[in-house]
This record gives sequence, C-alpha cells and structure tokens, in this order.
Amino acid sequence: MTSSLIRGRSRRGRSHISVRVAHAVVGGLVGVVWLVLPGMTISGGGTVAGGPDRPVAGAREQGESAGNAQDGESSATDLVLPVAVLVAAGLLASFGFMRRRRRARDRTTPSGAQVRAAEPPTAELDERARAALVEADDSVRVSAEELAFVVGRFGVGDAEHVEPFTRVLREARGELAVAFRMRRQYEGGVPDEPAARRHALAGIVGRCEEVGRLLDGQAAAFDQSRGLEEGLGGGLGHALVVAEGRFRELTWRTGGAGTVLSELGERYAASATAAVAGHVEQAKDRLVFATTQLNHARQAADSGDNERAGGRLRAAEGAIAQAAVFIDGIERLAGELSTAAAMVPAALTGSEVEIAGARDPAGAAYLDIPAGELRSRVAHADATLAGVREELASGRRYDPLDLLRRIVRGVGPVVAGRAGVLPAAAVVCARSAVGGADDVVATHRAAVGGEARTLLAEARRLLAPPVPAPAGRGPRAELADLVSADALGRQAHHLAEQDVRLHGHPGDGASHDISGLTGAVLGGILLPADGPPPSFGGPRTRARRPSTAA
Repeated sequence: MTSSLIRGRSRRGRSHISVRVAHAVVGGLVGVVWLVLPGMTISGGGTVAGGPDRPVAGAREQGESAGNAQDGESSATDLVLPVAVLVAAGLLASFGFMRRRRRARDRTTPSGAQVRAAEPPTAELDERARAALVEADDSVRVSAEELAFVVGRFGVGDAEHVEPFTRVLREARGELAVAFRMRRQYEGGVPDEPAARRHALAGIVGRCEEVGRLLDGQAAAFDQSRGLEEGLGGGLGHALVVAEGRFRELTWRTGGAGTVLSELGERYAASATAAVAGHVEQAKDRLVFATTQLNHARQAADSGDNERAGGRLRAAEGAIAQAAVFIDGIERLAGELSTAAAMVPAALTGSEVEIAGARDPAGAAYLDIPAGELRSRVAHADATLAGVREELASGRRYDPLDLLRRIVRGVGPVVAGRAGVLPAAAVVCARSAVGGADDVVATHRAAVGGEARTLLAEARRLLAPPVPAPAGRGPRAELADLVSADALGRQAHHLAEQDVRLHGHPGDGASHDISGLTGAVLGGILLPADGPPPSFGGPRTRARRPSTAA
C-alpha cells in the first residue's frame, strides 16, 4: 500500500506541473488578447467622424492618412511584446517540467517508504528496550556496590570524595525508574496506537542511554578518587584493607546467619523461610571466591602489578557485596517474621472494627458500594478472619507474613480507615516481598531478565509514598497500592527465580566448583570472555581497566 507520505509528494509533484502549464496557458491567452485588442482598435479607428456623405478637405484627408500610417506602425510594434511574453512563458514552463523530471530521476533522498523500511521492526525495538533496561539496571547496581566500598574508605561525611558520585547515582536511578515505569505502561497497553508505542519504546531506550551517559561521565573521576593504581602505599592499599575488613565481618556473620535460619525453621512453617533457603551456602560460595581474589590482589600488588591487583580487588568486592545481600536477607526476614507475628492479633482486632463499620449504614455510604456487593465483601472478610483464628488455635507452626497478608487482602475491600493497623501490616508484607525479590536480582543479575525487573521497579514505586500525596487519596487507595506492591514483589520474585532455574543455579555441580567461580559468573561479578570485573560506570566504561577510564 502506498504510504501517505509518498502519496502526498506525488500529488504535490503533479500540482506543480499543473500550475506551470496553467501559467503557460494564461500567458498565451494574455498574448492573444494583446494581439486582438490592437486590431480591434485599428478597425474601429477607420470610421470617419463626419460619415461618408460629408467629405472633407484635401488637406484634412492627407493629415488623416499620415495619422493612420503612424497608427499602423504603432500596432505592428505592439505585437512584439505579447509574442515575447508568450514565448518566455512557454520556455519557463518547459524548463520547469524538465527540471522536475530530472530531479525525480536523479533524487537520492529516501522516500517515506524507504525511511520506514530502514527503521527496525517493532519486535526488534521491543527486544532492544528490554536489553537496555537490563543493562542500565546492572550498571546502577554495580555502581552502587562499588560506591559502598568508597564510602567505607572515606566515610559518609566526606562530601568531597563521595557526594559527586552519590548525586550522579541518584540521578541515574531516577532516569531508570522513569524507564521502568514507561515499560510497565507499555506492557499494559499504554499507549495503544502503533506509532505512539514505537515512540514509547524509543523513549525507554533513550532513558537507559541517559543512565549510561551519567555513569560513564563520572567513571574517570571515580577511578581517580579510588586511586587503585597508586599501589599498596596509596588507594589500592586502603581499598584492600576495607575489603578484607568486610570479608572478615561477613565470615563471622555467616555462621550466625546459619543459626538464625535454623531457629526460624523450628519456630515457623517451612513457607516462612523458603525465600532464603540456601542463602547461607550461597554466601559461603561468594566468600570463597572473594578470599581467592583478595589473595591474588595482594600478590599482584606486592609484585607491583597494580592494574591486575585492582581488577582482582574489584572482583572480590563484588563477591563480598553479594555475600552481604544473602546474609542481610536472612537477618531481615527474621525481623519481618517477628514483627508480623506480633502484629497478627492487632490486625485481627482492627479488622473486626473495619467490618463492624462496614455493616453500619453510614459506613456503607462512605464506601459507596452497592448493598449486595458490600454484604459479599463483609462475608468474605469474616471467613478470612475465621480461617486465620483457626490456624492460630491449631498449635501448628505457621507463616506470620502469610497470615498477615491474608488478613490485609481479605479485609481490604471494606477498609474505611478506622483502624491504622491494616496499612501498617500491608507495609510489612510489601517490604518483605520487594526486599526478597531485589535480593534475587542483585545476586543473580546475569540470569534475571527484564520482566522480573520491571515488576520489581513498579512494586518499589507503589511502596514508596508519593510526595506530596495526591489530593483525594484516602486510606483505601493507599492500602490498594500497598497490596499491589506486595503482589508485584512476589510475582517478580517468582519470575526471577524462574530465570535463574532456566539459566542454571550455582548449587548445581557445586562439588566441581570449589572456587566459587560459577556463582560469581551467575551473579554478574565476572563478565563473559574473561574480561575485567564490572565497575562504577555505564555500558561504555563499566568493563574498563582502571587505566582506560578516561
């Protein structure tokens, strides 16, 4: 089908030719009129004023004859100009027509169809946007990990060394959040027009490229601040001390985390600790890799090979950071389970208050729900509370977060804000879900794709309170956002783990990998093709060697 752009150009081309032909015709008519008018004037001028029956004197006849001769000469002269105009108009029209044909034949500018043919298909642009999101997210995560070691060396209060990188990382996170939001809307069918959807995909890619540009722009300054090329007497020596200190701390905490996990398994149902099952083993795996890299870094620094020492150090720092994620996840979950267990009785009481209010006519009017639907919601909320009470009374081990989640979801449809405990319970559930999903992405970023990351980003957005809060948002809307954040976080966790299973888990064949190399590759600590470990920066610089940051 001919595009509108091409059709428009063809019509314009034909219209230009038509205009030129019309100009030629008009010029010809003007010339004809100009030729005819003098002839009419001459024939009219031959009539004698006195008439044929009133002869004039001989002198007068001679004067008139002379005058008529002069008029004939003037009329002949007047013929030259219109003929010249007619010829010029014809020449101009012919010249314009030939020039137009030559341009159409020799034109090298692509037409509208050629431009669209050069553009990538929507499916290809979609895949490019997915890859750009993953790459930008990885760049932000790696930059944050290495920045934490810089903060450990200089301290949070040293604004001269830390603040520029903290600021650019914050800006990059803001751009990435917008890109993830656009992706989430795109997957939800917004916008719906094909051209607008392509524009949205291009916008996602552009935002991700801006993330890379921001981080790439600070890579050289970051390397200069770290000073890893200065050797043991400078920045490299200080960085090794910080990394080794964190390594020893995590080694001690890993044993304690194993004890905590065993205690949680004895106190709660198996589902309560399923999200952190295997965390201790994976933390040990990362620490084994870290100790190997630290030893190599020391040896390289002692021999004066500072570039090699810096690369080994960065690999060790990445492994240490991910080991900390595993251990922090166990300790965080222990606190969340304890908080949820203590909150369940209060949530039951608050839910009864909300249900009683919903049965009240004034409360029903506030909820603005049809009477039949309200009765159905109240009945469902009652049944949910009854099921929770029954599980508590059974004496079996239970999952406090699961009970709290059931209460919030069962009673949420009739909440009018009478009891503040339900939003607080929803926050506990949502934070637990988002934190668990984020841990999987952070420690398995080489395997986790864009879909899980997009859901995780949306869950974070809903969990964070808007500043300032939009007018007219009541407790029901806030609770709905928290419930959605919880659901999206759990879904992101599931998809991330599915990606890891498809990619291969570091525990598979662990007996053949005593150095922790498999886990390091899966965690994105080492890049493919035996390149240097990723570092602070965007796609252009994050796989650099310290001496090539500029």
